[in-house]
Amino acid sequence: MLRRLYDWTMSLAARRSAEVWLAVIAFVESSVFLVPADVLFLPMALAKPERSYRYAIVATVASVLGGIAGWALGFYAYETVARPVLEFYGKLDAFEQMKSYVTYETILLLLVTSGLAHLPPIKIVTILSGVIQVNIWLFVFSAIVARGARFLFLAWLLRRYGEPIRHFIEKRLGHIVSIGAVVAIVLYIVYRYLAH
Repeated sequence: MLRRLYDWTMSLAARRSAEVWLAVIAFVESSVFLVPADVLFLPMALAKPERSYRYAIVATVASVLGGIAGWALGFYAYETVARPVLEFYGKLDAFEQMKSYVTYETILLLLVTSGLAHLPPIKIVTILSGVIQVNIWLFVFSAIVARGARFLFLAWLLRRYGEPIRHFIEKRLGHIVSIGAVVAIVLYIVYRYLAH
Protein backbone atom coordinates (compact mmCIF):
# COMPACT_ATOMS: atom_id res chain seq x y z
CA MET A 1 0.00 0.00 0.00
CA LEU A 2 2.78 2.44 0.93
CA ARG A 3 4.55 1.81 -2.40
CA ARG A 4 1.35 2.52 -4.36
CA LEU A 5 0.83 5.70 -2.35
CA TYR A 6 4.42 6.78 -3.08
CA ASP A 7 4.05 6.06 -6.81
CA TRP A 8 0.75 7.94 -6.97
CA THR A 9 2.34 10.95 -5.24
CA MET A 10 5.26 10.89 -7.70
CA SER A 11 2.83 10.80 -10.65
CA LEU A 12 1.32 14.10 -9.52
CA ALA A 13 4.56 15.96 -10.38
CA ALA A 14 3.81 15.68 -14.10
CA ARG A 15 0.33 17.20 -13.87
CA ARG A 16 -0.54 20.78 -14.64
CA SER A 17 -2.09 20.97 -11.18
CA ALA A 18 1.17 19.83 -9.54
CA GLU A 19 1.57 23.02 -7.50
CA VAL A 20 -1.90 22.60 -6.01
CA TRP A 21 -1.13 18.95 -5.22
CA LEU A 22 2.15 20.00 -3.61
CA ALA A 23 0.23 22.33 -1.30
CA VAL A 24 -2.35 19.64 -0.50
CA ILE A 25 0.25 16.97 0.28
CA ALA A 26 2.43 19.36 2.32
CA PHE A 27 -0.69 20.31 4.29
CA VAL A 28 -1.90 16.80 5.05
CA GLU A 29 1.62 15.45 5.68
CA SER A 30 1.84 17.65 8.77
CA SER A 31 -1.24 16.13 10.38
CA VAL A 32 -2.41 12.84 8.84
CA PHE A 33 -0.57 11.76 5.64
CA LEU A 34 2.26 9.24 5.51
CA VAL A 35 4.19 10.31 2.38
CA PRO A 36 6.41 13.43 2.77
CA ALA A 37 5.92 16.40 0.46
CA ASP A 38 9.56 16.02 -0.66
CA VAL A 39 8.43 13.15 -2.91
CA LEU A 40 6.48 15.64 -5.03
CA PHE A 41 8.68 18.69 -4.42
CA LEU A 42 11.90 17.13 -5.79
CA PRO A 43 10.68 16.16 -9.29
CA MET A 44 8.76 19.43 -9.62
CA ALA A 45 11.82 21.52 -8.73
CA LEU A 46 14.01 19.49 -11.08
CA ALA A 47 11.55 19.83 -13.95
CA LYS A 48 11.31 23.61 -13.47
CA PRO A 49 14.39 24.79 -11.54
CA GLU A 50 13.43 28.44 -12.05
CA ARG A 51 10.37 27.78 -9.88
CA SER A 52 12.11 25.80 -7.13
CA TYR A 53 12.00 28.65 -4.58
CA ARG A 54 8.36 29.29 -5.38
CA TYR A 55 7.62 25.59 -4.81
CA ALA A 56 9.59 25.76 -1.55
CA ILE A 57 7.44 28.65 -0.32
CA VAL A 58 4.21 26.88 -1.35
CA ALA A 59 5.33 23.71 0.47
CA THR A 60 6.39 25.69 3.56
CA VAL A 61 3.15 27.68 3.85
CA ALA A 62 0.99 24.60 3.29
CA SER A 63 3.07 22.54 5.70
CA VAL A 64 2.78 25.19 8.42
CA LEU A 65 -0.99 25.41 7.87
CA GLY A 66 -1.16 21.61 8.07
CA GLY A 67 0.87 21.77 11.26
CA ILE A 68 -1.69 24.19 12.71
CA ALA A 69 -4.40 21.67 11.76
CA GLY A 70 -2.42 18.94 13.55
CA TRP A 71 -2.02 21.20 16.59
CA ALA A 72 -5.79 21.84 16.57
CA LEU A 73 -6.47 18.08 16.36
CA GLY A 74 -4.33 17.54 19.44
CA PHE A 75 -5.75 20.52 21.30
CA TYR A 76 -9.45 20.16 20.48
CA ALA A 77 -10.06 16.62 19.22
CA TYR A 78 -7.41 14.23 20.49
CA GLU A 79 -9.75 11.44 21.64
CA THR A 80 -12.25 11.67 18.78
CA VAL A 81 -9.97 12.32 15.76
CA ALA A 82 -6.22 12.36 16.47
CA ARG A 83 -6.07 9.15 18.51
CA PRO A 84 -7.76 7.04 15.77
CA VAL A 85 -5.40 8.55 13.14
CA LEU A 86 -2.34 7.64 15.23
CA GLU A 87 -3.76 4.18 15.84
CA PHE A 88 -4.33 3.70 12.09
CA TYR A 89 -0.66 4.42 11.36
CA GLY A 90 0.54 2.26 14.27
CA LYS A 91 2.02 5.31 16.03
CA LEU A 92 -0.28 5.44 19.07
CA ASP A 93 2.05 3.58 21.48
CA ALA A 94 5.02 5.75 20.49
CA PHE A 95 2.85 8.82 20.85
CA GLU A 96 1.61 7.88 24.31
CA GLN A 97 5.16 7.13 25.42
CA MET A 98 6.37 10.52 24.16
CA LYS A 99 3.43 12.26 25.79
CA SER A 100 4.38 10.83 29.18
CA TYR A 101 7.89 12.33 29.22
CA VAL A 102 7.85 15.33 26.90
CA THR A 103 8.17 18.81 28.37
CA TYR A 104 7.39 22.20 26.88
CA GLU A 105 11.10 22.72 26.13
CA THR A 106 11.65 19.33 24.50
CA ILE A 107 8.58 19.73 22.28
CA LEU A 108 10.17 22.84 20.75
CA LEU A 109 13.32 20.84 20.01
CA LEU A 110 11.18 18.06 18.48
CA LEU A 111 9.37 20.64 16.32
CA VAL A 112 12.69 21.67 14.83
CA THR A 113 14.06 18.12 14.36
CA SER A 114 10.80 16.80 12.89
CA GLY A 115 10.47 19.82 10.61
CA LEU A 116 14.02 19.43 9.32
CA ALA A 117 14.45 15.67 9.30
CA HIS A 118 11.09 13.98 10.03
CA LEU A 119 12.60 12.84 13.33
CA PRO A 120 10.10 11.99 14.79
CA PRO A 121 7.40 12.19 12.07
CA ILE A 122 5.98 15.72 11.85
CA LYS A 123 2.36 14.62 12.30
CA ILE A 124 3.17 13.15 15.73
CA VAL A 125 4.85 16.34 16.92
CA THR A 126 2.13 18.68 15.65
CA ILE A 127 -0.61 16.65 17.36
CA LEU A 128 1.50 16.32 20.52
CA SER A 129 2.05 20.10 20.55
CA GLY A 130 -1.71 20.60 20.69
CA VAL A 131 -2.17 17.94 23.37
CA ILE A 132 0.36 19.57 25.71
CA GLN A 133 -0.95 23.03 24.73
CA VAL A 134 2.15 24.62 23.24
CA ASN A 135 1.51 28.31 22.60
CA ILE A 136 0.14 28.48 19.05
CA TRP A 137 2.32 31.45 18.01
CA LEU A 138 5.49 29.81 19.26
CA PHE A 139 4.41 26.66 17.46
CA VAL A 140 3.82 28.56 14.19
CA PHE A 141 7.19 30.33 14.43
CA SER A 142 9.02 27.03 15.04
CA ALA A 143 7.21 25.37 12.15
CA ILE A 144 8.03 28.23 9.76
CA VAL A 145 11.71 28.12 10.68
CA ALA A 146 12.06 24.31 10.48
CA ARG A 147 9.92 23.61 7.41
CA GLY A 148 11.12 26.73 5.60
CA ALA A 149 14.75 25.79 6.20
CA ARG A 150 14.18 22.28 4.84
CA PHE A 151 12.34 23.25 1.65
CA LEU A 152 14.48 26.31 0.88
CA PHE A 153 17.67 24.30 1.39
CA LEU A 154 16.39 21.61 -0.98
CA ALA A 155 15.45 24.32 -3.51
CA TRP A 156 18.94 25.82 -3.26
CA LEU A 157 20.59 22.41 -3.77
CA LEU A 158 18.44 21.66 -6.79
CA ARG A 159 19.00 25.09 -8.36
CA ARG A 160 22.74 24.86 -7.84
CA TYR A 161 23.43 21.22 -8.72
CA GLY A 162 20.38 20.06 -10.69
CA GLU A 163 19.76 16.41 -11.58
CA PRO A 164 23.11 15.05 -10.24
CA ILE A 165 22.13 16.04 -6.68
CA ARG A 166 18.75 14.26 -6.88
CA HIS A 167 20.20 10.82 -6.20
CA PHE A 168 22.14 12.19 -3.24
CA ILE A 169 19.02 13.90 -1.83
CA GLU A 170 16.83 10.84 -2.23
CA LYS A 171 19.37 8.42 -0.77
CA ARG A 172 21.56 10.32 1.68
CA LEU A 173 20.20 13.73 2.67
CA GLY A 174 17.66 12.21 5.05
CA HIS A 175 20.44 10.38 6.87
CA ILE A 176 22.66 13.46 7.07
CA VAL A 177 19.84 15.69 8.35
CA SER A 178 18.78 12.96 10.79
CA ILE A 179 22.33 12.79 12.17
CA GLY A 180 22.26 16.58 12.55
CA ALA A 181 18.94 16.32 14.39
CA VAL A 182 20.33 13.63 16.71
CA VAL A 183 23.37 15.83 17.42
CA ALA A 184 21.01 18.72 18.27
CA ILE A 185 19.09 16.47 20.67
CA VAL A 186 22.29 15.20 22.32
CA LEU A 187 23.62 18.76 22.72
CA TYR A 188 20.32 19.78 24.29
CA ILE A 189 20.46 16.85 26.75
CA VAL A 190 24.08 17.67 27.65
CA TYR A 191 23.15 21.33 28.15
CA ARG A 192 20.20 20.38 30.40
CA TYR A 193 22.41 18.00 32.38
CA LEU A 194 25.16 20.57 32.88
CA ALA A 195 22.68 23.30 33.77
CA HIS A 196 21.46 21.34 36.80
